[in-house]
Amino acid sequence: MKNIDMVKKAIRHQSGPVPYAIHLTSEAYELYGEALLRDYFNPQVASDYKEGRISLQQAVSLAIGNKAIYVYGPWWDWTNLTDEFLVNEDPPERLPDTIGHGSYEAFFEQSAYIKEHYDVYQILTIWGSHWEKAYFARGIEHFLADLAADPEWAEALLDMIIRKNIVMLENLLPSKTFDGVLLGSDWGTQRDLIMSPRTWHTMIEPGEKQEYDLVHRYGKDVWVHSCGDVQKLMPSLCDLGVDVLNPVQPECMPLDFLKKEYGGHITWYGGISTQRVLPYGTPEEVRKVTFDTRSLMAEDGGYITAPSQGSQTDVPYEDLRALIDAAKDAAKE
Repeated sequence: MKNIDMVKKAIRHQSGPVPYAIHLTSEAYELYGEALLRDYFNPQVASDYKEGRISLQQAVSLAIGNKAIYVYGPWWDWTNLTDEFLVNEDPPERLPDTIGHGSYEAFFEQSAYIKEHYDVYQILTIWGSHWEKAYFARGIEHFLADLAADPEWAEALLDMIIRKNIVMLENLLPSKTFDGVLLGSDWGTQRDLIMSPRTWHTMIEPGEKQEYDLVHRYGKDVWVHSCGDVQKLMPSLCDLGVDVLNPVQPECMPLDFLKKEYGGHITWYGGISTQRVLPYGTPEEVRKVTFDTRSLMAEDGGYITAPSQGSQTDVPYEDLRALIDAAKDAAKE
C-alpha cells in the first residue's frame, strides 16, 4: 500500500496498517538529525538534502520513513509591535502592522519535487493561525483581558487575522502537490480550556469555520493542533469537520474516552507522552507504550502514530530510536 493511501485510509477511519509521522522540535533536529540520517540512511534523501532540495527536518522525516511530512509555505507575521501593543494594558486605537515572508515559487517547486520523488502525504503546516496570532500581538494576559473588557477590539483583531489567513490559503490551496493543512492554536491548558467555552464559540469558532470550510472546498484534509485539555470543544470540532487532531496529550485527556466518544469522527495524531515515557522511560517501555497506544487508538482506523508533541532534546536518543522502530513495526501489521 502506498504511504499516501495509508494516511488517507486512517483519516477516513478505515482499517489497515497504521501510519506514523514522528517529528522533532528544531533543537532536537539539530541535536539528533545527523545521527538519524546515518542510522536510517536513505541514499535518495541524503542526495536531496546535500543538494538543498529538502530541509534537515524533511530529510530526517523521510529517512525514518514517516508516512506524512510537514511542508512550509509562505505566510505572514506581525511587525513593528510597539509598547502600545505589548506593554499597555488597554488595547491601542489601531490594529498592528504585518509583513509577509517566504516565496510561493520556492514552496511550489519544493512541494512538487517531493511529490514526484517520494511516496508521502504532505501537510502544509501553519502553526499560530488564529487565536495564537492574536495573543502574539498583545501578549497572552493582555489579549485574554481584551476578550473580556474590549471584545469589539479583540474581534476586530481576530477578523483581521482570518482575512489575511484566507488570502494566503487561497493562494496556496489550488496546488495539487500537498494533501492537508495543519492549522494550530493552543486552546487548552493541562486541566481545562484557556478561556470559557462561550468565549471560544463566540470569538474563535467563526474564524476557524471559515478556514476549515475553505480547506475542504479544495478537497484537502483539515489537521488541527491544540495542546492541552480541549474535551469541551470536541463536539464542535466534530461538527466543524476537523479531520485530524494533534497532539492528543494523555496527561490532559483520557485516550480511551476520546476514542470511544469521538473516534468515529476525528483521526488522532499523537498520544505517546513526551512528558513521561519518552524522556524518562526505558526503550522497552517506549516500545510497549507505542504498541499499546496504537492498539487502543487505531481500532477501526483513525490513528496516526506520533508523540504527543514534537520530540524534544530531553528524550534520550535510544528512546527516540525505540519510538521510530516500534512505529515502523506497527505500520507493517
